Amino acid sequence: MSWVTQTLSSSLGRKVIMSLTGLFLCSFLIVHVAGNLQLFKGDGGRAFNEYTYFMTHNPLIITVSYLLYTSIIVHASMALILTRHNQDSRPVKYAYAKPEANSPWSSRNMGVLGTVLLIFIVLHMRTFWFEMHFGSVPMAEYDGKEYKDLYTVVVAAFSQLWYVAVYVVCMIALGYHLVHGFKSGFQTLGIRHKKYTPLIEFLGTFVFAIVIPALFAVMPIYMYLKVNGII
Repeated sequence: MSWVTQTLSSSLGRKVIMSLTGLFLCSFLIVHVAGNLQLFKGDGGRAFNEYTYFMTHNPLIITVSYLLYTSIIVHASMALILTRHNQDSRPVKYAYAKPEANSPWSSRNMGVLGTVLLIFIVLHMRTFWFEMHFGSVPMAEYDGKEYKDLYTVVVAAFSQLWYVAVYVVCMIALGYHLVHGFKSGFQTLGIRHKKYTPLIEFLGTFVFAIVIPALFAVMPIYMYLKVNGII
């Protein structure tokens, strides 16, 4: 039996894979939110369109994007397998238990939170990624060079209140998912020490669980208010 098969067939190996893919997805969130901040520039979408052009034409970014798609699928698959394994290992529930006394709400509902995020990713990619690559996106010209005007697609999506509401709710789910997932990912990899564990917990509970989801959530709210002339 190869080491790959051994890793995939053991609970510890699956947890390690889920941790590695999860932490990689966390790094992607930083890049993604930084790029999306271009939406706040009052330039008619030029900075955002130039950013999306770079992200879809740079060979290195294109290669990393396939790793990103693979990580999403693997992360979700490992989570599903581990959840089913845990359920099969404990077919009879305890007669009485108070899980809230032993673990935070987010850790006890990672499956639900992950499912919400997976559905959101599908919706998000259908709205933006699919349109960017296969839809009829209008063109914009800057300094004699043409770009796909994805900014207009973003404006159209975020002008709908229901989509903004779904987006914000899913960002709240992302925050809860990260507040447990970020820290537990390092713990699974054995990266735990009194010198840097406080930093990991700070990054997990503040930067990844609050700041990044909040920045993502502010974007559709801002666009909705702007499109509808409220601000």
